[in-house]
Amino acid sequence: MLELCGVESLEGLFASLPPEVRLTKPLALGPGKSEYEILDYFRARGAENADGYASFLGAGVYRHYRPVLVDAVVSRGEFLTSYTPYQAEISQGILTSIFEFQTMMCQLTGMDVANASMYDGSTAVPEAAMMVARITGRKKVLVARTLHPEYREVLETYARNQGLEVVELGYEPASGALDLEDLAGKLDAGVAAAIVQSPNFFGVVENVNAAAELAHGAGALLVDVFTEAVALGLLAPPAGADIVAGELQSFAISPSYGGPFAGILATREKYMRQLPGRLVGESVDSRGNRAFCLTLATREQHIRRERATSNICTNQALIALMATVFMTVYGKQGLRELAAQNLAKAHYLAGKLPLRFSGPFFNEFAVTVDDPEAVNQALLERKIVGGLPLARFYPELGNAMLLCATETTRREDMDALAAAVGGTK
Repeated sequence: MLELCGVESLEGLFASLPPEVRLTKPLALGPGKSEYEILDYFRARGAENADGYASFLGAGVYRHYRPVLVDAVVSRGEFLTSYTPYQAEISQGILTSIFEFQTMMCQLTGMDVANASMYDGSTAVPEAAMMVARITGRKKVLVARTLHPEYREVLETYARNQGLEVVELGYEPASGALDLEDLAGKLDAGVAAAIVQSPNFFGVVENVNAAAELAHGAGALLVDVFTEAVALGLLAPPAGADIVAGELQSFAISPSYGGPFAGILATREKYMRQLPGRLVGESVDSRGNRAFCLTLATREQHIRRERATSNICTNQALIALMATVFMTVYGKQGLRELAAQNLAKAHYLAGKLPLRFSGPFFNEFAVTVDDPEAVNQALLERKIVGGLPLARFYPELGNAMLLCATETTRREDMDALAAAVGGTK
């Protein structure tokens, strides 16, 4: 082997590696260890790190249980190796799974059509903004300040090069919900749409239909955004929304230090031709059998560039498949029960803490603490990862922390957190 590789020794295979990253001594393991003993050793070391900590972080990335069946399916070679099937019609199995994904997303969002997925929630939002600009011919979008701050940053980046004007909408300081009066005051003939997140970044469930009614009264559209997909198991789809954009990380997609995730964009049938990204449709083959194919491919690789709706050339097929398997495993009733668990645990914890906002919430909420950073440091000593200090994105909320509780959160950990931050026992 070494001769065929053109090196004289085993060390020669690693000569390209910098010396500082090479291990020049044996692993610090006792002699005679079997493979399973070594695995047990590393699992024990891992438990000493983040895996051994309770976590109350949310803020757009949530800790949910991942059914083992998910990895069993997505690890199959037919799925794992096909990052982008450029001749997708050959891969009927992949197209079938995408079609099922689209169907389930329509059922969850109440929309007529959903695309094959976007890169993530943060890119789905600006794609929705560009979509409403094409539909209405207007160049201004109103964006709730309670939309995920990082989503707003991505939107601002897109908007600078698309000629879009982004106007921020305030929130009610008491409830934490969108200020509907501010929305009404900023709607004019140049507004293409209002973009509202529910549950919003503070965890508050918004009155999306009220916002939609105001927007429609000014000839604008309403884009409903979600970051916590599990909430769809309990919250009714907003009847007034024209477009739904969101993040599916909660559906069996590991946090993975921030990605890759999978976004979604769904809309009404009348706006279907302005939907960016891939769309799989159902048809029949030459023998009359049910078949699937990519359809309405409005990307610049397929049609004239000036008519393209997006330069997105693919979709998160493998990650979207994880969400598809998740939805199949849980089913309608299972997803509702999962959402109910999240709701119950979050409200149990919230009942022990001083809430910052009065608005209704799902599994995430803001609390008032004197020094969020100091509280988090104290919690780490108890092997608890605390919440997000909201001052990072909202300077006016310097004494507020965002906490999240999911089905994986244990009662004893919630009690310990409440005691550490000065809540009731």
